[in-house]
Amino acid sequence: MLVTGLLLGTGTASAAANAHSASTDEGNPGSIGVRLVDVPFDARDDPRARIYIVDHLAPGTVIKRRIEVTNTTVSPRRVALYAAAATVSDGAFLGSAARTPNELSTWTTVSPSNPEVPAGGKVTATVTIAVPDDAAPGEQYGVVWAETRSSPKDVGGVLEVSRVGVRLYVAVGPGNPPAADFTIDSLTAQRAPDGEPMVLATVHNTGGRALDMSGVLELTSGPGGLSAGPFPAVLGVTLGVGDTEPVTIVLDEQIPAGPWDAQITLRSGLVERSAEATITFPDAGSAAPVMTTSGPPMWLYAVFAGLLAILLALATRFIKRRRRSSEPVKLAPRHRPHAIAHP
Repeated sequence: MLVTGLLLGTGTASAAANAHSASTDEGNPGSIGVRLVDVPFDARDDPRARIYIVDHLAPGTVIKRRIEVTNTTVSPRRVALYAAAATVSDGAFLGSAARTPNELSTWTTVSPSNPEVPAGGKVTATVTIAVPDDAAPGEQYGVVWAETRSSPKDVGGVLEVSRVGVRLYVAVGPGNPPAADFTIDSLTAQRAPDGEPMVLATVHNTGGRALDMSGVLELTSGPGGLSAGPFPAVLGVTLGVGDTEPVTIVLDEQIPAGPWDAQITLRSGLVERSAEATITFPDAGSAAPVMTTSGPPMWLYAVFAGLLAILLALATRFIKRRRRSSEPVKLAPRHRPHAIAHP
């Protein structure tokens, strides 16, 4: 019998972000972890490039990236390092099990491929991606797995396999990378079966790269002038090129029904978009989707309107003063003495 555990790094970007798999040995607490060490200089400001291998490569290009494998268990562990296929489907990044190949995985090698990681220690390995000269253009997905296996069990013959990995997003083609972009098309207010309020943001990937969504939702102008938030988006939604999927935001159960002015800001890497809509939470189930409007939040429009009114008032006062200062001054006529007639 084979039992498998899989884990791909997700979450907000961090240079030290790790993905960890549970120990497969009973009585040996700890885990095997893996993280990306190298970040390309031209992608140093991109949060996704700090935790995933994200690149745009011309045919014939070779790149190298280092990963670090850690072992927090109390015994040395043999770890298999290899590349396998991955897909983006239904809003999720799915790493294929075992050594399932695709084009990207056949271009990718890891060295060393089967290191022994000491207890409480770490090993650095190099991931090499060599794109063939005849590679077809487009974005491909893969994963570099760090795999551990337990010793065969005497009882039941159970073999446990744990994998933890680093995602690969590689776009192939000449010139600059395809632009990443998306729209937030609608917001839908819902209640979970337990009554917890939720908002589903419908997001459409309009660019040329896959997206890993994160962000926040804020509520203003609620009952009695209440405001609430920000509430974080549920992480783990990945949109393939051209895909449309919901991004979920779970709210506090004490939130009144509304209506509310909802402002949402979502981002993937360096791309950030905002939208807003007026929503009301139903007593149960789902309300109808509300189409969003893009641009600055409504409170900014109010600020702009107030500043404009002040500027107009100051301009009007200035013009009036200028007019008064430019009006001609009327002087009283001089008194001329009467001529004296002499006889």
